[in-house]
Amino acid sequence: MKNLFLSATIVLGSLTSFAATSAVSNTIVKTISVEDEYTEIKLEEVPTAVTDALKKAYPEGVLSKAYKNAKSEYKLEVTVGDKVGSLYANADGTWIKK
Repeated sequence: MKNLFLSATIVLGSLTSFAATSAVSNTIVKTISVEDEYTEIKLEEVPTAVTDALKKAYPEGVLSKAYKNAKSEYKLEVTVGDKVGSLYANADGTWIKK
């Protein structure tokens, strides 16, 4: 009788160890940032069409830095009053939304 009780306890104990295992899940998160590579240029290198568009859209705006990418798109850092922001334009002065 003791052997039967002991063997039943061992069998039940081994079954509970299988039930206690949890599934292992690996979560892989990939973040891809696609951003055009802009290089800083001198303010004199900005086309007149872009500076004219800036003066027309933001008469009080002051151009502080300018950047250009391989597609001849320009990133302009502009200060208007106490606010600083970035604007994007093509070489012909057309604004780009980004």
